[in-house]
Amino acid sequence: MKNDNLENKNDDMCEVFNSHEDAVARVKERMPSEEEYSDLSEFFKIFGNPTRLKIISLLCVEDLCVCDICEALDLNQTTVSNQLRILRANNIVKYQKEGKMARYSLTDLHIEMIYKVGLEHILE
Repeated sequence: MKNDNLENKNDDMCEVFNSHEDAVARVKERMPSEEEYSDLSEFFKIFGNPTRLKIISLLCVEDLCVCDICEALDLNQTTVSNQLRILRANNIVKYQKEGKMARYSLTDLHIEMIYKVGLEHILE
């Protein structure tokens, strides 16, 4: 990401230190716990892999079997299966057996929203 405001490095700093106690109290009471921050950090790490993001993007369009995902991404089944295993373990995707095939889908609308909002942000 680029920052267009690098001309004066200190423009983004307060010239005096005088915190606003009421504002600080309001935000502190709404802060998640340390454990929740840790869990959230781990959750976002799942989105830090391009192959996993590609799989999520495909599943935002429609549910797919492993073979379809391999074909769409031009990847071998081992690579796709490893990434699906990670996504499954972190409750990002789920699958349903259809005979000998496993059809994958996103676990819920939140995952699609996180992906789409992130993509929208970087495309601004």
